[in-house]
Amino acid sequence: METVASNPDAPYGVAILGGGPAGLSAGLQLVRANRRIAILDSNRPRHSATLQSHGFLTRDGASPLELRRLGREEFEEYPTARFAQSMVREVAPLTRDEALSVGFPDGIGFRVRATGIRGSADVELVARRVLLAAGLTEELPALPMIRAYYGTALHSCVECDGFEKTDKPLALIGETNDLFARALLISRFSSDLIVFTNGAETVRPDQEQQLASIGIRVERRIIDDIVGERADMTGVRLADGEIIPRVGGFVRPRWHAPVEFLGDLEITRDSWGLVVVDERGETSIRGVYAAGDIVPPGPQQLIIAAGNGARVAARLNMDMIRGALGVGQVDE
Repeated sequence: METVASNPDAPYGVAILGGGPAGLSAGLQLVRANRRIAILDSNRPRHSATLQSHGFLTRDGASPLELRRLGREEFEEYPTARFAQSMVREVAPLTRDEALSVGFPDGIGFRVRATGIRGSADVELVARRVLLAAGLTEELPALPMIRAYYGTALHSCVECDGFEKTDKPLALIGETNDLFARALLISRFSSDLIVFTNGAETVRPDQEQQLASIGIRVERRIIDDIVGERADMTGVRLADGEIIPRVGGFVRPRWHAPVEFLGDLEITRDSWGLVVVDERGETSIRGVYAAGDIVPPGPQQLIIAAGNGARVAARLNMDMIRGALGVGQVDE
C-alpha cells in the first residue's frame, strides 16, 4: 500500500473540504477502507465561539475545538491520510481523458487548488471524488453586541445548549419562519421565554395564540441591541428604549454554504441555500458529495454531523468500487 509520505503527489481517492466532525468522520472511515484521503481545512469552524459541546457520546461538555483536535490526530495516524490547513480556492472537473490518464477508472475526477494558511504550503491535488464538508457561515441578526454574547449567553443549537438554560428567563431572537417550532422546543427547558421577531412577520397570529397558551410571549417590536454587564447578558433593548430583562437564550441565524470555489459549476440548493443531495449524499454535480451542516436540514449536533459524514463515506466508497468495475452507481 502506497503511503502519502512515500508519494504525496500521487492522486487521491477523495478530497474532503472541511475538517469538522462530518469531514473528519468521513475521512476516518475512508482511510480505513484503504483510500488515499486528503482533508483540506481552513481552520474557521462555525462553532469557534462555543466553549462546550454537548450530547456527543463520551465527550459531553468537551470543547468543539478539542473534538476537532482529537479527530485530526486519529485520522492522521493512518498512512494514507493527509491533513492540510488551507483555504480551497478552486475545484475543477477533469476531462474524461485526464481522469483516465491519472488512473481514475470511471473517467471522473477533480483538480483541487488551495492556499496554505498559518505558514502551510499551498495545495494542488487531483482526486476521484470530492466531499464538501466545509460547514456553513452564519449571518446573525444585525445587532451591535450580539457577537459579544454569542457562544456564552446566546446560542443557535437548542439541542446542544438547552439543558444549561433550564428555568432561566430566555429570549429567542430571529426573523425566520421556523421560530414557532424553535419556541416549542425551547419550552422544554424554560417556561419564561419571549420570542423576539425584530419586526419580521414570521409568527402567525394562530401560532402566537398557541404559544400564549403555554405562557410564551411574542414580541414583534424592533430590537436595538443586546445589553449586559461585563460578560453577563442582562436584557434585550428595543428600539423604543424599553429593556426586557433576559439572561440568555437562542438566536436563529441565516446560513450561507461557502462553495464559491466551485466557480461556474452549478450546484443545486434549497430555499435556505443548503446544498441538496440524494440518498447517497451526492450533489447535483456527479462525483461531488456533501455532508454535515452544509446539507438539509442544516446545523445540528456535532454527533449527528459526524454520523452523517460516516454514512456518506460508506456510500461514496461503494460508488468508487462500482465505478471501477463499471457496474453503475447503486445496487439494484
